[in-house]
Amino acid sequence: MFQKIALAAAIVLAPAWATSASAKTFVYCSEASPSGFDPALSTSGTTYDAVGQTIFDRLVEFKKGTTEVIPALAESYQVSDDGLQYTFKLRPNVKFQTTDYFTPTRDMNADDVIFSFVRQWKADNPWHQYTGAATWEYFDALGMGDLIQSIDKVDDMTVRFVLKRKEAPFIANIATPFASILSKEYADKLQADGKMAQMNQLPVGTGPFGLVSYQQDAVIRYKANAGYWAGKPKIDDLVFAITPDATQRYQRLTAGECNLMSYPNSVDVAAMKANPDLKVSELAGLNVSFLAYNTMQAPFDKPEVRRALNMAINKQAIVDAVFQGAATVAKNPIPPGMWSYNNAIKDDPYDPKAAKAALDAAGVKDLSMKIWAMPVSRPYMLNARRAAELMQSDLAAIGVKTEIVTYEWAEYLKRVKAKDRDGAVILGWTGDNGDPDNFLGAMLSCDAVGGNNWAQWCNKDFDALVIKAKETTDTAARTKLYEEAQALFKREAPWDTLDHSLAVVPMRKNVVGFVQSPLGAFQFDTVDLSD
Repeated sequence: MFQKIALAAAIVLAPAWATSASAKTFVYCSEASPSGFDPALSTSGTTYDAVGQTIFDRLVEFKKGTTEVIPALAESYQVSDDGLQYTFKLRPNVKFQTTDYFTPTRDMNADDVIFSFVRQWKADNPWHQYTGAATWEYFDALGMGDLIQSIDKVDDMTVRFVLKRKEAPFIANIATPFASILSKEYADKLQADGKMAQMNQLPVGTGPFGLVSYQQDAVIRYKANAGYWAGKPKIDDLVFAITPDATQRYQRLTAGECNLMSYPNSVDVAAMKANPDLKVSELAGLNVSFLAYNTMQAPFDKPEVRRALNMAINKQAIVDAVFQGAATVAKNPIPPGMWSYNNAIKDDPYDPKAAKAALDAAGVKDLSMKIWAMPVSRPYMLNARRAAELMQSDLAAIGVKTEIVTYEWAEYLKRVKAKDRDGAVILGWTGDNGDPDNFLGAMLSCDAVGGNNWAQWCNKDFDALVIKAKETTDTAARTKLYEEAQALFKREAPWDTLDHSLAVVPMRKNVVGFVQSPLGAFQFDTVDLSD
């Protein structure tokens, strides 16, 4: 039904998306469906936008347009002199959303905060495996389970986290969507009713918008939270019009069917800028795209094989074809705008002849492999299929046969985590908090194997450097450790680093109040539509 409506004129669409003639509705043309409505179960930016940035809040958050951490559900916090205790004073009178499926009877308190973290931490918690296949990827990738000593209720409005060791990025980490605060009262009701799976389908949070309805691969509808602690949003209704094809998103934008869109084709940006009905926001992205080899599977368990394949791939050609100049070739796993970036690193040269010789020297003959291509556009990779086709051609030139595979986005993200996955996967990352650990630890640590570590790469020396960097608050010392970690990464080559892109957000001319995030988040609590 939605597909038929979507192809109709905007005048037909408007009644389908608006709730009343007087309601102010903002339509965002998004790129994919969320994997669910519990943000702690995901590491997907698509899910974070649809859930973490709309329905939920955290103890602290990032100031709009920056990586500066500011108070949110906690009105203040204190850190002990030894750096091991973080005490949060909660904001009073914060309301959970009232929905058709739940009416809260109390304000947010310490019980909600403790529940939101303990369910991810303790294997004996009844909510730890509530979906059957629940995995707390982000929590685990950050090593939070080994970091936390206790989470204590000081009083109804005060929570204290006690850590086993110093953790420099701790505050920045809990500003990310995995640390969203859920309603324990709602959880208790679902558990009593035998409907625990509903937590990932019908969410209740404290955020600026409450969920109204969801049609998979079609549309998500939200209502502004009139009791939002930071003030009711200026729009009444928010709609995510799920539109996987970037060309169709552009068509909808120009037709006035949506107010703002995600991830345009780079070839369309010049025309967007020239269109008097549109405006385009641009920002250097804190991101990276990569081809992650499964280092648990032969012959990709050998660094010399991975480096040989890297030399066979023409990354500049990929950047030119996919981004039309709106990206740069990547040589490191963190972006160049991030502190501790090691610019002294030399990238693998594009040298097919040397690549073939290196494969021969490693004893690799008649190699066949899969290249996994994302089915959606992301800021760090606008067209993974096109990138995979270019890689396929490059690898064929050195005698490597490849098969390009893809799946629906949620299924893709599930399958690429498998430790027996064949070949190499195209994925990427937009930084969540501006800290290098959010790249090096979250995606390349031993804790992240089987989760965000899509290369399944566990290097004890690398891990030791990253852990040591997290345990000091001295930025100069952390920088030196991260520089060394990047050099080790380059020698071992678990990825072929592909690109760092410019983040581009097109919108209608009458959109006001949208602040582009350096962390890639799409947030709509401050947007409005001018007359």
